[in-house]
Amino acid sequence: MNAPARLNSSPRLEDYPFRLADNVRFADLDPQQHVNNAVFASYFETGRVTLIRNPQYGLMPEGLSWMLVRLDITFRAEVRWPGTIELGLGVGKIGRSSVSYSQVVFSNGSCAASADAITVLVDQATRKPVAVPEDIIAKFKPWMMPG
Repeated sequence: MNAPARLNSSPRLEDYPFRLADNVRFADLDPQQHVNNAVFASYFETGRVTLIRNPQYGLMPEGLSWMLVRLDITFRAEVRWPGTIELGLGVGKIGRSSVSYSQVVFSNGSCAASADAITVLVDQATRKPVAVPEDIIAKFKPWMMPG
């Protein structure tokens, strides 16, 4: 028998410096009529890509690209259609060539899923990791998680 996961703490959306809203789509549902677990990866991708690829933030250096190398999702509650979700994202750590993110999906005021993700900066021609430039590190600072 599967017991519900016991999570030590419930994330708070206001702790995530980058936030946006999205719609739950009918196509997101599975036969149980809730959002399919695989769709949560797309929700988390939407948060990361919306931040990283927005030209006003300057997080996409010319000739380089961010590649997802890890995504660890904890499912906390069902999400149903119709509805909207709120996505939260914060940078946890900046490494030599990587950035670690904490992310959440909220539905109806509750955390439905949380994730830890890591992206690595790669050269688009060689596909090899490269060091995150100092100016990009500075541009990530506003999105760091509190504490």
